[in-house]
Amino acid sequence: MTIAMLITMMLGFALSVSVAVSIGLASIVGIQVNHANMLISVKEIFNAVNKFPLAAIPFFILAGNLMETGGISRRLVDFAKSIVGGVQGGLPMTCVLTCMIFAAVSGSSVATTFAIGAILIPALVEHGYPKSYAAALQATSAELGVIIPPSIPMILYGVAAEVSIGELFIAGFGPGILISGALMVFVWIYCKWKGWGKNDGDGRLGFWTATRKAAWALLMPVIILGGIYGGVFTPTEASAVAVLYALIVGMLIYREIGLQDLAAVLRKSVISSAVIMFIIANAGLFAFLITRAGVPDAIGHWLEQTLQSPHWFLLGVNAALFVIGMFIETSAAIIVLGPILAPVAMHFGVDPVHFGLIMVVNLALGMITPPFGVNLFAACTVAKIPLEQIIKHLIPFVLVVLACLMIITYVPELSLGLRDLVFK
Repeated sequence: MTIAMLITMMLGFALSVSVAVSIGLASIVGIQVNHANMLISVKEIFNAVNKFPLAAIPFFILAGNLMETGGISRRLVDFAKSIVGGVQGGLPMTCVLTCMIFAAVSGSSVATTFAIGAILIPALVEHGYPKSYAAALQATSAELGVIIPPSIPMILYGVAAEVSIGELFIAGFGPGILISGALMVFVWIYCKWKGWGKNDGDGRLGFWTATRKAAWALLMPVIILGGIYGGVFTPTEASAVAVLYALIVGMLIYREIGLQDLAAVLRKSVISSAVIMFIIANAGLFAFLITRAGVPDAIGHWLEQTLQSPHWFLLGVNAALFVIGMFIETSAAIIVLGPILAPVAMHFGVDPVHFGLIMVVNLALGMITPPFGVNLFAACTVAKIPLEQIIKHLIPFVLVVLACLMIITYVPELSLGLRDLVFK
């Protein structure tokens, strides 16, 4: 059964069938080969999406779209530019810092790419940066949308591996700040070397002016994250609060969202949410079937026999996830692999929260690596260029994130230090 499912899934990928449909077809083939009742598919698909924490996904996506339409994104860009935009290469650094702040509300890298890229990619081009570099930078910076909490992939991992979502969120700050800092240092050095960005400070607002104009926007992540860690509401409830806050600020305070804009925002959010939930539904059925077939136990035993130490296990998992992330959408990979790999990691003494951060950061790399990097497609859509044009500028960014991933993997205190301080 398992072989037939894997062959069907890989054949679907090879024929450019969407990830969700390929996984669903593979699951149907597995049921038929096993002569099981097809009603299993209905039951397990329902079970896969019938989880309260998953309600956060459409709310965070809607919050991100409301932020983009309501002028919150633009004010965050001005605020970030007031901090780092005064140096050579300040505009690329502004891109990274803005994505870091925006990520503290949106939870989605694709939403971050569209919301911030629509503002900063044209600005970077106007300041003399190659359009391909601007798109590569935006795609990479938006990856922070799934690492800085709240994060949709962290919610999925928490549900799939039965790990505290609150602990995952607070553990994400260390890796997120590390990657943000590394990217900002890299783009600053790179722009110095290339001679780009000597006029990046043009049109830059003063810090206090930018802060005053962005005050309501900056208050949003404070309310969301403060409410979660203060015990006022759960991460799932926080997503609904984010929508309400973005709606109030966009419509009543900034007054950049009219009633006529809501239909387009809702339509865009529904489509994005439906795509993710469709993947989760099919991946849930797939995970149930391979678990029933004993695949997780078999993989666990094989890893235990082949990789004798936690260090080799983590290195092997990182290599495998890096390749998997190139071909399988992040949400589907987490739903399928989380329940399989998390118990094995615990057997090797790896904290499941730490392992969750390793999975999320590694699979987030899949968002910026061909052939199926969703951030790349989003950034290329905004920049209006073909995918192949950004590969040259993308490679150094991938190497920087890979270096950070190795630090995150082998320095668990980076992820768990703040978690242990708060929860223990």
